[in-house]
Parts: sequence; C-alpha cells; structure tokens
Amino acid sequence: MEHGDINNNVRVTVQNSPPLPPLEEQELQQLTEPLPKSFQEDEQDEELRKLLIPDVRDLPLAPPSAVETNFVSYFSPDFIKEGHDQYIYRHANGLCVIGLAPTHIAFKDSGGVTAVDFNVGKSDRSSFKVTGKRKKNAQFFEPNSALCKVCTKDNSYIVRCSVKGSLLEVNDRLIKQPELLNTVAHREGYIAIVMPKAADWLKVKESLLSLEEYKRLREVH
Repeated sequence: MEHGDINNNVRVTVQNSPPLPPLEEQELQQLTEPLPKSFQEDEQDEELRKLLIPDVRDLPLAPPSAVETNFVSYFSPDFIKEGHDQYIYRHANGLCVIGLAPTHIAFKDSGGVTAVDFNVGKSDRSSFKVTGKRKKNAQFFEPNSALCKVCTKDNSYIVRCSVKGSLLEVNDRLIKQPELLNTVAHREGYIAIVMPKAADWLKVKESLLSLEEYKRLREVH
C-alpha cells in the first residue's frame, strides 16, 4: 500500500459489556413496595394509636364502677345535723340516688347499722308505689323531708331527701338486709331514688360538694 492510501477495510471490534448481575429477591421486594408515608402521617398514626391503645401504665388498678361511669357524685355534709353526711349520685337523665356517705355518723357506732325503718313522719315510705312513664302516685318531697330512720345498737338517725323532687322509690331491701349499708352503702345499700325538676336541681347543686371537695373536707381517699 502506497503512502496516502486509506484502508477502508479496517475492522473495529467492540467488546460487549458484561451482563448486570440479577437483582436479589430482597431488592425486588423493595422496588415493588409502596413509598413510605410522610413524617406527618406517621405522627398522626402514632397519636391515633395512643388514643385507641392506652399505655398499660396509665390504666387504673381497678376498672371504674357503674356509679363512676354513669353518675356524677355529689355530697351534702352535715345535712340538717352534724355528722349526717349524705351522697347524691346524679344520672344524665336527671335521676338522683340518695344514700349515706362513708363518713356518716351511723357508721361510727359500734356494730354499724342494725335496722332501717321507712315508717317515718305520717306514712310508711316503703308503701309508695309509683307506676307508668309519668310516675303516677309519686310523692313530692322537700330537701328536709324524712326518708327513713337508720338504727344502730345505741342510736337512730333520720335520713332526709336532701334534694327537692318526686320520690320514685325507696330501697325496701334494706328492711330485711340493713347490713347492706355497712358493706355497700354506695351501691346496693342506697336509700332512695328522687327526680328533681331541672330548676330545683340547679338551686340545690350550688350547696353540694363534688367528690374531690368532699374528700378534702373529710380527709378521705
């Protein structure tokens, strides 16, 4: 080949790149998974989880009672006489359950309550029978109206209505089982159920103590 000739037959060999290694199974799974949520969404989910699933360390040692769940507790200390502490549990529907507070003077007597007598005043409260949705035959009581007489070994104490309203029923079970007052006065040992009018309740409520105020006053836990 003379000088200046161009060899058009030059063969160029291009070497192919080595094949890429196959993706591992874990990497393929990551590629098919949806993108992670934003930090804001994660925080919202965490807050929702805390609301739905409370920390076990924040739970009470014992579950709340039916009274704590369904009623608001009020107290009338020294009602009419010193030491005559009574409770009023008010339901959302307006009904009021009347009973002896744990610090009532009757519980300080030796042996506690031994008898309950609903025959006070001019009539036997246990003979009242209220019927129907309109509470036919319900008797209207003043706050100082007597509900029953609670007896101990050496004394007797008058339990009063403490709120102005219609007497719907008395717990006549106490006649045969007065010991309920010594053990479960805040539940099965209640005295009576009264329905006050809304306006009357607002007036009497101002003179009552909340549960926390009662505990501080009587220094109970």
